[in-house]
Amino acid sequence: MKQQHIDYKVVPNPKIRRWFAAAFRSAQHTPMTHGLIEVDVTRARAFLREHKAKTGESLSFTAFLIACLGKAVDENKAVQALRKGSKRLVLFEDVDVYTLIERNVAGQKQIIPYTIRAANRKTVRELHHEIRAAQAEDVEKVLTWLQYLPDFLFGPFFWAFSWIGRRYPQAWKQYVGTVGITAVGMFGKGAGWGIPPALPTLMITVGGIGEKPAIVDGQLVTRDYLNLTISFDHDIIDGAPAVRFTQRLKDLIESGYGLFDSTIAPGQAPLSQEVNYVFNSRESNPS
Repeated sequence: MKQQHIDYKVVPNPKIRRWFAAAFRSAQHTPMTHGLIEVDVTRARAFLREHKAKTGESLSFTAFLIACLGKAVDENKAVQALRKGSKRLVLFEDVDVYTLIERNVAGQKQIIPYTIRAANRKTVRELHHEIRAAQAEDVEKVLTWLQYLPDFLFGPFFWAFSWIGRRYPQAWKQYVGTVGITAVGMFGKGAGWGIPPALPTLMITVGGIGEKPAIVDGQLVTRDYLNLTISFDHDIIDGAPAVRFTQRLKDLIESGYGLFDSTIAPGQAPLSQEVNYVFNSRESNPS
């Protein structure tokens, strides 16, 4: 219940936030290595704008990034390795992406955990529809089990869960996925990076998008650059595999992977030729 005062007010701290706080504390000793990069998303954003102009549909930019992440991890499975005891690692075929979805709960915006299964086997459109469906899902059904767990058991729960996860990676994959992505930059404007807490072996933090000048084919043009933080568990992932994965992810995003063949609704004509024409025209004659 809210308490009213003259110069301040007291509001409830949602149980899901207290849950996340305990989760973050349980993982604070993981030796994470963070890489901060800029990725040119001009082509992808041009396509999404043209798609909306043609169809009226706003496709999820996060779905596009998850498609690129799934593909890059699928080609570099070492970055999603999970421990099995102290001497073995498990490399799963499917890329299960743990993400957070913001929804209104009792008049407050709260983040709800959600895991996208086998993201490496899904198109951008399939991922888009799955995210939209998750945003509309009944929150009470998602968090029913959490309501019955007292706060003082959060710490012991995460200790026990981590212990089980190190011995049975399949259980960890079921509840936390194999990699994670959080899109903090989707709620503001301008460039900027975020440093995430340590949870999965690989975590992608999507920051802001800023415009910067660049030289393309000898001409000065304005490009859109997305700030990404790529975080690795250094106990599992070494520098060389991390660099190869990062370069592949960057290439996929900058090429607009999955957009030109996966975002066309049934019965619609392909947009790829027209969008490429518009995109190239804008590069040659920047406004």
